[in-house]
Amino acid sequence: MWMLSASVPGAGRDAQTPRMDFNVKKLASGAGVFFSRAVQFTEEKLGQAEKTELDAHFENLLSRADSTKNWTEKILRQTEVLLQPNPSARIEEFLYEKLDRKIPSRITNGELLGQYMIEAASEFGPGTPYGSTLIKVGEAQRRLGAADRDFIQSSMINFLTPLRNFLEGDWKTISKERRLLENRRLDLDACKSRLKKAKAAEAKAAAEQELRLAQTGFDHQAEITRLLLEGISSTHTNHLRCLHEFVEAQATYYAQCYQYTLDLQKLLDRLPSAFVGNSDKPAPPTGSSPSTATIPVVPSFAGPCNPTPSSVGFTEVSPPSSGTRKARVLYDYDAADSSELDLLADELITVYSLPGMDSDWLMGEKGSKKGKVPVTYLELLN
Repeated sequence: MWMLSASVPGAGRDAQTPRMDFNVKKLASGAGVFFSRAVQFTEEKLGQAEKTELDAHFENLLSRADSTKNWTEKILRQTEVLLQPNPSARIEEFLYEKLDRKIPSRITNGELLGQYMIEAASEFGPGTPYGSTLIKVGEAQRRLGAADRDFIQSSMINFLTPLRNFLEGDWKTISKERRLLENRRLDLDACKSRLKKAKAAEAKAAAEQELRLAQTGFDHQAEITRLLLEGISSTHTNHLRCLHEFVEAQATYYAQCYQYTLDLQKLLDRLPSAFVGNSDKPAPPTGSSPSTATIPVVPSFAGPCNPTPSSVGFTEVSPPSSGTRKARVLYDYDAADSSELDLLADELITVYSLPGMDSDWLMGEKGSKKGKVPVTYLELLN
């Protein structure tokens, strides 16, 4: 029993010895290859050793591949800036991507602006001219923001993703094979150098055998690398298709933006605002008193000086023989006193100016009723 127990550890050590020897030999062999390549590389840099040159076609393929990689990186990065101008957001998205986690949904700037406008309208009063306009503009901004989101998502999928796949997939494979080719080239040139230095016939024979093996390995690796480099043409074709899709998505996005803003402009043209539409549209009131009119008022006609209309009964005032105009009421107006005329949105009235009358007001008639009306509540029709 004792002898059996004593022999087991020894047997285990004996069994492990060949593996340890093999690892040491492999490590020593790898270190020798690395040292040989380092020596060859150093001598080439110092001009003390010859270097196997690749043919012109191969060099052109390498140059084209490098240019493709460099410009793909630049186009990718700048497209990311175009789609997401916020550098902090880009860094956050990059970290989520590297951690293989879903990027959280982020509201676009247009959607946020629209949200603020609609919230402001609810506080100012959605029935007021300013509030109702804020709602219309806010809704348009939301639609613009949604279009922006669709454009970003489409560009990410159809344009940025293929560019990233090339850089993180095909290009890494090409780079790996190029490094292997460079190592095979160093091994080949080191064998050539040893053959030149060999003196004895036996040493020359061994060096020639090593050279043949090195040449075979180099030729095989060069063929693999060449096929990968020639695949850059397919990469260009794929990127060309993605570029077309990117432009189509961009054209769709800008067409949507144009249509949304055009519809909004037409809508605002029908609203009382001094800041949109043509110069014949009145400005909205900002309070209980009308603001200064920005439309041309019917000029007063020369005649004897009369007291201002506010000091006489308007039912006794006759309209001038000329200078009357039709006007459409833009929104309801409650008369402040008996000298003013109540108005209802969309009704048509006759208006005219009287000598000495405030330019913010016009005389209005509808049926048998007469009174002052604020010009900012009217759209002059003729």
